Amino acid sequence: MEKNVKTRYSDSELVEFKQLILEKLRSSKEELGALTQSLSNPNMNGTDDTAGTYKTLEDGSATLEKESINQLAARQKKFIDNLESALVRIENKTYGVCRETGKLIPKERLRAVPHATLSMEAKLKQS
Repeated sequence: MEKNVKTRYSDSELVEFKQLILEKLRSSKEELGALTQSLSNPNMNGTDDTAGTYKTLEDGSATLEKESINQLAARQKKFIDNLESALVRIENKTYGVCRETGKLIPKERLRAVPHATLSMEAKLKQS
């Protein structure tokens, strides 16, 4: 018979993870705000007085930069969604439980990737 195997994190442990996630959410939302701001003000570098010969090159560069910022913003939004989902799992006390194995995900992994839903064991099997 197995010794008292832990099937979920304690309420105090969940509070600790909640604080970590809330902090990551705050900084992620700030970063998303900055990305969104830079998209809405594309010409903050004051290149209006640049000679016309560079204009075409600049337009291409600006388009590439805008696409890059859009990708970063999309990634940031997904990260925020994942963190918010993690908060829901904390509320219903399923946070930190691997959705494949049903075992607890080690704290070290959750501190590094607070929105993780798979243990490394399950994650490696997916590859």
